[in-house]
Amino acid sequence: MESKCAIEMRGITKTFGKVVANSNISFSINRGEILALLGENGSGKTTLMNMLSGIYQPDAGEIYKDGEQIFINSPKDAFNAGIGMIHQHYKLVEVFSATENIILGLKDEKMDLASASRKVKEISERYGFDIDPDKKIYDMSVSQKQTVEIVKVLYRGADILILDEPTAVLTPQETDKLFRVLKNMKEDGKAIVIITHKLHEVMDVSDKVAVLRKGEYIGTVNTSETNPQALTDMMVGRAVSLNIDRPRYGNPQKKLIVSGLTCVDDEGITKLKNVSFEAYTGEILGIAGISGSGQKELLEAMTGLYPVKDGSIRFIDKDGRQVELVGLTPKKIRQTGVGMAFVPEDRLGMGLVGSMGMTGNMLLRSWKNGKGALLKKKDPEALANRVLEELEVVTPGINYPVRRLSGGNVQKVLVGREISNEPEVLLTAYAVRGLDINTSYTIYNLLTEQKMKGAAVVYVGEDLDVLLELADRILVLCSGEVAGVVDGRSVSKEEIGLMMTSLNRKGGENER
Repeated sequence: MESKCAIEMRGITKTFGKVVANSNISFSINRGEILALLGENGSGKTTLMNMLSGIYQPDAGEIYKDGEQIFINSPKDAFNAGIGMIHQHYKLVEVFSATENIILGLKDEKMDLASASRKVKEISERYGFDIDPDKKIYDMSVSQKQTVEIVKVLYRGADILILDEPTAVLTPQETDKLFRVLKNMKEDGKAIVIITHKLHEVMDVSDKVAVLRKGEYIGTVNTSETNPQALTDMMVGRAVSLNIDRPRYGNPQKKLIVSGLTCVDDEGITKLKNVSFEAYTGEILGIAGISGSGQKELLEAMTGLYPVKDGSIRFIDKDGRQVELVGLTPKKIRQTGVGMAFVPEDRLGMGLVGSMGMTGNMLLRSWKNGKGALLKKKDPEALANRVLEELEVVTPGINYPVRRLSGGNVQKVLVGREISNEPEVLLTAYAVRGLDINTSYTIYNLLTEQKMKGAAVVYVGEDLDVLLELADRILVLCSGEVAGVVDGRSVSKEEIGLMMTSLNRKGGENER
């Protein structure tokens, strides 16, 4: 079908204090097309779409729908204009059913659940959704919750949909299913915008790609006429290598032995059940799993931050001595001489002290690694400057409070500090979350450098394509249990996806 302009944004500018989030941006979104919106973190993607969905209002510029100017001063105005945004963090009432969530807040909607349920089914069948209108949200998977959010905006009449990182927590199979639905919606004349960092998905699902860089509009290209490398160069403004090296280490040795690890939370819910695996020097062990499958608890248990009900975690030092870590606090683990570094999911609080600058946080780590009040000879200020330069941290100065930095820059500080200590074991939880493509590849290379220096690197990631390029072995978690440990060089993304949902189990306890 012939594309027709649905939305045109002209000269859109938005500032927050002295920060210019969007500067004079003009571009259009067509009906019957899927447009991918790309850009590094801080490029202004979400801010721009938040103005289209009524969360923010532009300081300057105009918005047109079907050729007529519209004024969007609230999310209600956006809904009235047929614009719906599906955010990365779902806004659903867990104890309500799908239908109850979908009609919640509609003043003119009579509480006829049977009629509403039938309408939900009609929408689902029309586009290929798989949803039970009467199912409670707390009984749903992540992908099912996302389906409810999409159906909710369709139910309310949206014909322009914006999806913010829609595949961040989906398996490959769930992603394929979502893309089929989006293509059905496109054929029905919907205009769809996807904000994403995953270039392979951009190539798979989009018709066009619009690129932002540092708050400015760079251009729109046809997906069929571009490639991931060209898109990356547009985003960054210079050539960036998208290659991840995976060299083999000469003589891997066991460094960590985890046996029968079981963890239970305060409410008596089992988070990890009989988890067993080994981590070796000179390897990157990837951890894959649907969000909430026990990744966070596993790394925190290994660092003494999460209570262990049963099982063993043994560190093997350079002399072959085994040190049992279960029952030790993080401080006790350091005092035993275990060379372990940890990049946690919670960057501020668990990772860094937000009120301190880079220098203070480097000093804190040096002090923790020292004996008593003595510091290592490593100069924290010099280290802060090195991290700032090598990872291109954007900050007014190395003593500027890190809590005032963007999430991506906070992550750079944390990763840089932990890697600088050249640990024997490096545990990382979503080490590149919130980072732009250029810095992400810098982190991948730094992790590989640590591996080739003989460190055992444990990498929890959410992008399976990266895991398959970076990791030597991949441990797959499903509902807190080990679904298998597989060779990262030979396993397919589809196989891992099946293991993540317990549809298939493969590999021995420590397949190498």
